[in-house]
Amino acid sequence: MTRSVAIVGAGQSGMQLALGLQAAGHEVTVFSNRTAREIFEGPVMSSQCMFETALQTERELGLDFWADACPRVEGIGMAVRNPQGGKAIEWSARLDGPAQSVDQRVKIPAWMQAFEQRGGRIVWQDVGLDELETCAQAHDLVVVASGKGEISKLFERDAERSPFDAPQRVLALTYVKGMTPREPFPAVSFNLIPGVGEYFVFPALTTTGPCEIMVFEGVPGGPLDCWADVKTPQAHLARSRWILETFLPWEAERCRHIELADDNGVLVGSFAPTVRKPVATLPSGRKVLGLADVVVLNDPITGQGSNNAAKSADIYLERILAHGDAPFDAAWMQQTFDRYWEGYARWATDWTHSLLAPPSPHLHKLLQSATHMPAVASTVVNGFDDPRAFAPWWFDPAEADRFLEAKAREAAADRFDRRDFRKALGQFSTGVTVITTRAIDGRRVGMTANSFSSVSLDPPLVLWSLARNAPSVADFTGASHFAINVLAAHQHHLSRQFSTPQADKFGGVDCCEGTAGVPLLNDVIARFVCRNVRQYDGGDHLIFIGEVERYDRFDGEPLVFHSGYYQVTTRHPECLQ
Repeated sequence: MTRSVAIVGAGQSGMQLALGLQAAGHEVTVFSNRTAREIFEGPVMSSQCMFETALQTERELGLDFWADACPRVEGIGMAVRNPQGGKAIEWSARLDGPAQSVDQRVKIPAWMQAFEQRGGRIVWQDVGLDELETCAQAHDLVVVASGKGEISKLFERDAERSPFDAPQRVLALTYVKGMTPREPFPAVSFNLIPGVGEYFVFPALTTTGPCEIMVFEGVPGGPLDCWADVKTPQAHLARSRWILETFLPWEAERCRHIELADDNGVLVGSFAPTVRKPVATLPSGRKVLGLADVVVLNDPITGQGSNNAAKSADIYLERILAHGDAPFDAAWMQQTFDRYWEGYARWATDWTHSLLAPPSPHLHKLLQSATHMPAVASTVVNGFDDPRAFAPWWFDPAEADRFLEAKAREAAADRFDRRDFRKALGQFSTGVTVITTRAIDGRRVGMTANSFSSVSLDPPLVLWSLARNAPSVADFTGASHFAINVLAAHQHHLSRQFSTPQADKFGGVDCCEGTAGVPLLNDVIARFVCRNVRQYDGGDHLIFIGEVERYDRFDGEPLVFHSGYYQVTTRHPECLQ
């Protein structure tokens, strides 16, 4: 069924969602207060650096127009300044997949043009309450993807999730050309100046071609809060140089010959990081749904802004397409946001907030350890792509110690590069399952696994494996039964949910009970209730053998995992002849 959707805001999230809905055959109207030309010729808007998983959401929609033209960001380097002006800490690591940064002034006009060429409608106007009421009356769903102006006040601040009521950093951007390339590979160069602020810089593509984006984050009232008297682009560039020469001489060395990429390539501002409630009620009583920065606005210190936008658009798109002809009511809106929050935004937000505070002793220890433990550096770097990887060890001193001990053991035992080996194993396509059980104390326990395999038909035996250091090891080894739930193609959100550390992984999950109270997921394509027969040593994993006592089989397409991505199956061409 074709649905009518209005999207207010034409940024990363709004345009990505609009193009995805359009490709699926829905009627979409986008509202923008600036034309494509005004955006292209206007001031820079962000310091976007998009990592692999977020980029993949663009690729899946055919929107990655700049893969060949945009400089690659192949890793992240970290340096911490000491009181004498040198480096107390320095290390770097490569990303599993390269990142890239395309100036929003380049990306958004191109996406607008593609949207209109494909039959989409863009209305060029500011949207206030009256216009929003008209949209809500005329469309099945209204998504607000712009948090500025009158309509931003509609979305109530979530006090429990918003610890800050004032800006934590004064922000400044400088887009430049002529910077000496970083060696040995292009990367985000992140510099921490304790008590003062942060500076990071990375390659990008802007309106005039390849450039570097310099991002300054100053503690309010400190030495980097120094932009109030800067009135011209050239003065902005001069102040940028002064900061580097004063605090980061190794970065100043790379900037001897820089010049502005264009006169609009500068920006100064500040805002309070804020999480808002996702459903707003108009004076008429109609509901509208907030998206991306409207509901989760993070400081740029961890580079999550554009990544948040892309991932929220991806999750909202999936939810809208799966909704059929049912009304988009407030409950559906809240559930849609909850899936985004629990699946990604919560972890990005907690991690970002942690970096806005002075480094705790255990975080300093983690960063220091990365200088001589490449596995630690690699884990931190790749957490920029998926911040769930930081839980729980980033936030808890005891867990941090356990994490470092585990990495030390891995380093001692490794015969070859662990990440490369994992990538090679990932070339074997697998299905995706959620293994569930009932703990002795009555808790429902579940985890994602793709290690499921059949063993024997007579007797009916299956196996799967669990990491020895997993929190649920005692629950599964002590259980009499477990269930293997084989996920359908549309259930990749459940794979993420059950692979993410949280108190209750079953929140919002439709399930029933099987033998011994084992939770059984509904809407899957198969499930097997198994007696827990025995476990075998499998190195750093335990191998569980289960005897199938009952099974259910349903129609549907499977969720497939290959080469680090969720996939869907298609019939081989020879089978269609």
